[in-house]
Amino acid sequence: MAYWLFKSEPSTWSWDNQVAKGEAGEEWDGVRNYQARNFMREMKLGDRGFFYHSQSEKAVVGIVEVCAESHPDSTTDDTRWDCVDIKAVRAFETPVTLDQIKADARLSEMVLVKNSRLSVQPVTEAEWQVVCALGDTKP
Repeated sequence: MAYWLFKSEPSTWSWDNQVAKGEAGEEWDGVRNYQARNFMREMKLGDRGFFYHSQSEKAVVGIVEVCAESHPDSTTDDTRWDCVDIKAVRAFETPVTLDQIKADARLSEMVLVKNSRLSVQPVTEAEWQVVCALGDTKP
């Protein structure tokens, strides 16, 4: 299993929106960055990801699971863009803020710390465990 982080502005697509989609999940569409698209092309069914609220909150707020592998993004006719579908698994007991992540030396190499603008990014298994522990949340 691989681990990922999906960023969204809560005013555009929030954790509550994701949860409301239930088991069917929702396309993680609209990504127009080649690196983020390529990460989605690597994803497999059952991979887990952090759901991260960007902008004002800047915090990991939940865990999602890939429920459909890479396929054409339905929001465009441009064949260069793919997406995956994700479903909510569980909310974080305590959201983990970007400041907390940056302050933890064990997370100093995390992509979120090094390239906070990338909307879809990989997370190592060690980083996954640390962030879950910081959020008092079962991995």
